[in-house]
Amino acid sequence: MQSHTQLLEAETGSLKAWTPGVLRPILDPAVADIVYSSPQSLLDLVERYGSPLNIVWPHILKQNVEALRAVLRKHQVRFDVFYGAKVNKSQALVRAAVEAGIGVDVSSVYEMRDALRAGVAPARLCATGPAKTREFHAELIANVALISVDSAEELAELEACLHRVANGSVARVLLRYRPASSSASRFGMGGDELLQCLRHLSEQKQRFSFEGFHFHLGGYGFEPRVQALRELIRHVEAARGLGLDPKIIDIGGGLPIRYVDADAYEAFLRAQSGDDYRTGKVPESFYPYGGRLGACEWLDRLLAAPCVDGLSIAGYLNTQQLTLALEPGRSLADQSAVSVFRVTRVKQLASGNPVVFVEGSSFSACETWFASEYLVDPILVSRASGGQPVRAYIAGHSCLDDDVITNRLIAFNTMPQTGDLLVYANTAGYQMDLLENEFHRHPMPRRVTVTYDAAGALVVSPDDRME
Repeated sequence: MQSHTQLLEAETGSLKAWTPGVLRPILDPAVADIVYSSPQSLLDLVERYGSPLNIVWPHILKQNVEALRAVLRKHQVRFDVFYGAKVNKSQALVRAAVEAGIGVDVSSVYEMRDALRAGVAPARLCATGPAKTREFHAELIANVALISVDSAEELAELEACLHRVANGSVARVLLRYRPASSSASRFGMGGDELLQCLRHLSEQKQRFSFEGFHFHLGGYGFEPRVQALRELIRHVEAARGLGLDPKIIDIGGGLPIRYVDADAYEAFLRAQSGDDYRTGKVPESFYPYGGRLGACEWLDRLLAAPCVDGLSIAGYLNTQQLTLALEPGRSLADQSAVSVFRVTRVKQLASGNPVVFVEGSSFSACETWFASEYLVDPILVSRASGGQPVRAYIAGHSCLDDDVITNRLIAFNTMPQTGDLLVYANTAGYQMDLLENEFHRHPMPRRVTVTYDAAGALVVSPDDRME
């Protein structure tokens, strides 16, 4: 096994892709093939489409869908999966989700319209979010989509919308529960408000089709989801006591993914200090980039966890004939994209550590804006044949002092040069386009997809509205 101080290189012509040795990204084989076997193609794509460039592999999302399905089938539960479209703006990923036979979780009228353009059956839409507009409600009702109702106030607004439509339409609804562990959250309803809504729904069956319950928690542990589901048992019973027929418990998303090797990640966390950051400070929190549980292991443990009366979660769902619904975003987009930045120049600073300026900004690699860091090292694609190792941080092209892609000092095997590329792996999940904008009137970063023709040849196509 390579030590963390060793750097591997793949050489193709005059370009080399240097593999990081500290927080080396896990790569899907299809992605690794292009990065290491054909780095010139990355350079050509950046020349054509500009920097930063987001490259998407839609077929990888389909693989992730099948992996989760395998776990759900193992536990023999009824299930439904909705792709969390908010995770990424790629229309190709939405289309891949539809082609994989799953629904789409939408949080705006615009996500809904994109999902419909991608071919989703309207009834396979699930609308979440606490602040749906009248326009959104009206289109959801017209499409017979499933609507997660966040509050008694939203339920009243939805009923008013049905009155305005006045065509006999029925709204399909879930009620969003706020678990005890999230009592301070502004999302969802506590037990009393939930019961109030259930009573109203039981009196308005001509307007509403109540289908079950929903919750969505922050954090990435499966245990809080297990507890929230246990708390819902009494509400399932209450609904049935009112003559309602809950069929679904939707537990939202939050399935974790692994970006880097778990041992390497834990070793880095133990060893890091303020000296590893240009700010002199270690951020207070990080996403679990090298967690021990991936999405499939997480889901397996959740379904096997104790629930009630000696039953596991899966056992309870089965005995009650309830469907488990999931809204994965990041875990379905896992490994499906990279972001490529071109180096503008390197500047030596009085601090002793150089800064690498790139074409693009931290709005297209946004973790520093949340007072955290993307703990995945970029892959340097360079013409340099060697040189002295160097530690440097990476900054964007704007005039903002806080426009820093990484405050962490990255260990490069050789000094990056003008025209080199930095490839950030696995950026589809809330990383590459969450905050992207046209600051300084720079155009929005382009996005392309990689697919393969019948002969297995690589096909690159635009995946944005600038085509």
